Amino acid sequence: MLGKLIVCEGGEGAGKTTQLKLLQDWLARSGWLARINTYVQADYPPVLITREPGGTVLGQGIRKLLLDVTATGDESIDGQAELLLFAADRAEHVASCLLPHLQQGSLILCDRYTDSTIAYQGYGRGLDLKLIQQLNQIATQGLESDLTLWLDLEVEVGLSRTRQRHPDPEIRVDRMETHEILFHQRLREGFKALAQEYPDRIVRIDAEHSAAEVALQIQAVLAPLLKEWYP
Repeated sequence: MLGKLIVCEGGEGAGKTTQLKLLQDWLARSGWLARINTYVQADYPPVLITREPGGTVLGQGIRKLLLDVTATGDESIDGQAELLLFAADRAEHVASCLLPHLQQGSLILCDRYTDSTIAYQGYGRGLDLKLIQQLNQIATQGLESDLTLWLDLEVEVGLSRTRQRHPDPEIRVDRMETHEILFHQRLREGFKALAQEYPDRIVRIDAEHSAAEVALQIQAVLAPLLKEWYP
């Protein structure tokens, strides 16, 4: 595979979307964007930001079903139905977006991937981990991240940040942000377990600092890898 897949993971309020944008800006400022571009085939971007769920046209519809409680009018979705929707989103995302761009040399920055499903549906909801692994394997066609940045912070801090993003009590936040605190504590433990199991792929980032300080941590992790990937 010519390209590389960098995934940003974490609980609610960890700042994944912000950090991916800051990372993209840093790649441009530091000159890495131009170097990466020399490895990419024509008509493909050197750096692509995408997300799960919702990284494709099909995925956008699935995302609305999964996350926007006003879309369904019912906050309760059967756990296995939810898991299968995430798997369908991922299968389409891998087939129509991730693999084509990686094959042409793009560096992909993805907001959530397989580890989120294990943490949220496995550790958070208590679904069978072996089943989740099997579905992930089918949906990804075996595609793993080259690097996963786990933005870790205390659950209470993350939920507080989420509430600050939605100060109006009339605004309903998405369904994944409304679960009880024990759920969020379980999924944090899930990310911790994954980081321990896959230390070569997953790097913990202390996300309790300012956005600028977190960005510096990420740059320190990524800089030596970029030198290795793009000599």
